Amino acid sequence: MDARTLARGVGLGAAALAVGVGTSSGRGRAADEDAFRTLNRDAGRAADRLFTGVTELGSIWASVGAAAVLAATGRRRAAVMGLAAASATWLLGQGAKKLFLRPRPYEADPGGVRLLVDPPKATSWPSSHPAVLLSFLTVAGREAGLPRAARAALVGLAGVVGASRVYVGVHYPADVAGGLLLGRAVADAVSTGRPVDSAA
Repeated sequence: MDARTLARGVGLGAAALAVGVGTSSGRGRAADEDAFRTLNRDAGRAADRLFTGVTELGSIWASVGAAAVLAATGRRRAAVMGLAAASATWLLGQGAKKLFLRPRPYEADPGGVRLLVDPPKATSWPSSHPAVLLSFLTVAGREAGLPRAARAALVGLAGVVGASRVYVGVHYPADVAGGLLLGRAVADAVSTGRPVDSAA
């Protein structure tokens, strides 16, 4: 890893922490809660189906499954590196949750939240689902040598999963922002962006 890549990863990690600190109290927290209420509103049955359908794509188990598919198709390095990044991101996210201890939206306001999925057990900040997915997709996409447009589409998918976590009622927007920054920081620390794999 070169110094520029390391500096970018450290900067993204610091930005993630700044989001967490900035929205843990005061005006930042109030603004985050206002944004949550807007994004958690009922947008109709189609939106409910879309967001409840995609939200678990960010679970660590989805990354395990995707890595298995990549390995089976000859992209073994992409599978291993992507899963390593996802696992590191998940572990860092769980550690950060224990530091911030932010209650989930449905815990902070039980009567005012539309909760569309089973309630997760851990605390709220950062959101692990978009973090894990972005980290996996970024690293696996780089290692597999996907074109830039395809990698951009995968980043968009991670963003949709992040939005879903707010819509289904389990995270605040700042949780998602912090998670995405954390996921990208880990991805940049793990992968140089130079593709190595080729299909078997």
